[in-house]
Amino acid sequence: MSDGSYYLISACKDGNPMFRDGQTGDWIGTFIGHKGAVWSARLSKDASKAVTGSADFTAKVWDTFAGNEVHSFAHDHIVRCTDFSSDGSRIVTGGHEKKLRIFDLHRPDLAPLEAFGHDGTIKTIIWDDSRHVIMSAGDDKLIRVWDLRTFKEVKTLDTQAPISSMTLSPDGELITAAAGRTAFFYDASSYELVKSYNTQHDVSSVSLHPNHSKFVVGSGTDLWVRIHDYETGKELEVYKGHHGPIHTVSYSPDGELYATGSEDGTIRLWQTSPGTAYGLWQPGAEVAKTGTSTPDTATESS
Repeated sequence: MSDGSYYLISACKDGNPMFRDGQTGDWIGTFIGHKGAVWSARLSKDASKAVTGSADFTAKVWDTFAGNEVHSFAHDHIVRCTDFSSDGSRIVTGGHEKKLRIFDLHRPDLAPLEAFGHDGTIKTIIWDDSRHVIMSAGDDKLIRVWDLRTFKEVKTLDTQAPISSMTLSPDGELITAAAGRTAFFYDASSYELVKSYNTQHDVSSVSLHPNHSKFVVGSGTDLWVRIHDYETGKELEVYKGHHGPIHTVSYSPDGELYATGSEDGTIRLWQTSPGTAYGLWQPGAEVAKTGTSTPDTATESS
C-alpha cells in the first residue's frame, strides 16, 4: 500500500480464509462461504479484493473492506490456484481440470476464456501483466507461459519434477519455483534459468528476499525453516517452530519479516533482522496465530 502497510491472507483446509495485518498478524476478518478446503488465496494489488480457490469446485472473489462475497465462479473440479490481473479486474484459475480459465469481474456472466495444455493438476499461477503473460505450473513438471493476447502457450520450462509453488520476485525480475528438492530461479523476461539449488529435503515453497540477497525455503517433509544465500546457495540459518510440514513461505514486501504456514494449523511470522523494533516486535505488540494451514501476502497451498 502507498502508506507502507500491507496485508496477509491465508488459505486453509477448514474452508475459512483469513485476512490479517501483514506486519503484526492481527486478525481483520474471515471470509465465510466455502464448503470445502481452500487451497489458494490471493489479494489484488490494492488489497481491496481477495480471490480464493476451493475443493468445493468454486473460485470466490471477496470485498476485503466489507468481508462480503462478490462473485462465485463454478468449476467442474477442485480449484487449486488463483491470481488477479494487475488492475484487479480479472482473475485466472487452475486446478484438477488441467485447464486455465480467465473470468472478467466486470462481466461475471460472460463465459470465461479457457486454455488447455497441462497434463496434470495445475497448482500455481502467476499473472504478469507487465509482459502480457500468465505462467502456470503443477504436476506435469512444466512451467507453461501463455500469451495473454491470444491465450496460447508460447514457452515451456522443464523442471524434471512436479512443481508445488511459483512466485514472481517483488521487483518482477525473477521467477522462483519449487520442484522436488530444487529451488529454481528464472529470468522473468527471457525465461532463462539463472540459478538452481538442490537441497536435502523436498521443497514445497521458496521466497526470494526483495534485495535478492537470500531466500527462504519450506518443506513438506521437514519441520525446519531454512534461509539460504542467493549467490551461493549456502544454508545460512535454520529455525524450528512448526510441528507439521511447511506448505508455504513468503517474505513481506519490505523484506523485514517472512511468513510460514504449516499443516500444524499455524502461521508464524519471523523477523529478518532480530533485535529491531518492527511490527509485532514493537513494545506492546502481541504475536498473532491462526487456525490456518497456509499464509502469505499472496499465496497458495500445496
